[in-house]
Amino acid sequence: MNQSIIDAKKAVVTEIADKMKASQSTVVVEYRGLTVAEMTQLRRALREENIEFKIYKNSLTQRAAVEAGFDGLTESLTGPNAVAFGDDAVAPSRILAKFAKTHEHLVIKGGAVEGKVVSVDTIKELSVLPNREGMLSMLLSCLQSPVRQFACAVKAVADSREEN
Repeated sequence: MNQSIIDAKKAVVTEIADKMKASQSTVVVEYRGLTVAEMTQLRRALREENIEFKIYKNSLTQRAAVEAGFDGLTESLTGPNAVAFGDDAVAPSRILAKFAKTHEHLVIKGGAVEGKVVSVDTIKELSVLPNREGMLSMLLSCLQSPVRQFACAVKAVADSREEN
């Protein structure tokens, strides 16, 4: 084999491994049977959440998974696969699972979240969680509730003293 081809393949393996290591979430899906229009729609939805969606040769992705320390991911890498890389631990799972509900040809096969290989069931569980901003909003409302109640109680005491 030509040395330049080998070097090019090594560069792709390194690129994939670096993306896997840098991502909070990596999800492998099989896209067999999706039309070009459906793939375009999926890519658009993922792009809106800053999720990179790439199709690589399985042999290169398998080598990259081993290089990145995600050996358990290699068994998912058979057939026509695409890989979603996200900075948010939940967003790729949420978008892909939502898309898969209306497009039976998209099959979630596995993934890695925050440095650990996870099962399809875990990815589906993550898919029902809100995104990071949603979680922070929920936390903030929980923290504000006792403060708001305390402020209302203090105001009520102050109002009652003014009346007296």
